Amino acid sequence: MPKLLFSIPLLLLAGCSTEANHIGNPLTWPVTSVGSALSNVNYDARRAQVSDFVTAHQAMILRQAMLGGGPELTGAMNLADVPEARRSALIKELTNNPIYFNNTEALVVALMVHGR
Repeated sequence: MPKLLFSIPLLLLAGCSTEANHIGNPLTWPVTSVGSALSNVNYDARRAQVSDFVTAHQAMILRQAMLGGGPELTGAMNLADVPEARRSALIKELTNNPIYFNNTEALVVALMVHGR
């Protein structure tokens, strides 16, 4: 018990340092956790939309990737919030890797990784 009582103040003091550390400032943990939870909810909702869209349009998305673009491919990238600057790299990835042609989950992951 005394070790625990001694370590709590040290943990708090370590977090208040201006030096880089992996735990952050413990005084901001409650705010950070709320922000993280909201971010996770938003990500999960966006990922579900992308997954539903890809499930419905996978063949067309990949066909349009081979052709360099199209409405379903653009729609999937818009839902995943893929920036314009990353879209050509994503299209190249989709056309060069056969895993996306028979794996819906892999296609969803590729879209989400390239998204914001």
